[in-house]
Amino acid sequence: MRAIKRINNNVAVCLDGAGHELLAMGKGIGFGTMPRELSLDDVERTFYDVDERFFSAINDLPVDVMAFAIKAADYVRGELDYQLSPNLAFTLADHLAFAIQRTKKNLHIRMPLAYDVEQTFPEEYRIARHIVRRLRRELQLALPDDEASAVAMNLVNARVESASEDEIARQREDDEMLEDVTEIIEDSFGITVDRTSFAFSRYATHMRYLFERLHAGKALDSSCVDGFRGIEGQYPREFACVDRIAAHIASAWEGAALSDDEKLYLVIHVSRVCIKGSGN
Repeated sequence: MRAIKRINNNVAVCLDGAGHELLAMGKGIGFGTMPRELSLDDVERTFYDVDERFFSAINDLPVDVMAFAIKAADYVRGELDYQLSPNLAFTLADHLAFAIQRTKKNLHIRMPLAYDVEQTFPEEYRIARHIVRRLRRELQLALPDDEASAVAMNLVNARVESASEDEIARQREDDEMLEDVTEIIEDSFGITVDRTSFAFSRYATHMRYLFERLHAGKALDSSCVDGFRGIEGQYPREFACVDRIAAHIASAWEGAALSDDEKLYLVIHVSRVCIKGSGN
């Protein structure tokens, strides 16, 4: 195996014997001049077809959370009978790291699409509950029980399946709106958002859930944003930007009005993508 790009001391982008690119993990494999040959004995884990935007995000994820997410992703693949995204371990690690941060700050935020997760996705919910229990034991963290709903939605979102023509058309429409909204953010703050960044990926996921709620005519549960009440004065530019976004969506999609709760939740994601997704 040939290492061609260092991610950090223990992670590198490599080429296997057939010339296929992969992400390899192992103690010290990121050291040394690239490219260089690696002994297979030094490689502990390999991941194929991982989206490149997750490469840089690995350095922002706690090592123990990443290790836990890798084990959890293996468990999920053994429990579910459908194909899952090769990015699952990394998206799960990112979600869990964010959940741990909220827990340590005593911020309790419900998952916006968690109303009937247990009934709609019982198998994913069962697996997610197991993951949350294991996380509590292994990392000694007091995550709330309803975090299982959020983890379950991560599993649902990682499912790889074929889409119908109508779904493809709707996805194309949502992709165009995502680009419109991102351009509004760039114009409002005079920045360029890195669309290959992990921060953009998280922001894009939130926007797609937002679009889904708008298409379905479902309001965001106000309890989802209770932890963010009172921050309006801290983010005046972000709130002004979100007002522009809301006006654009309303003009493009008839009847698609963002509630005050949706705007408040969106402010957090706009702030994050400005900071972490633009290099500022």
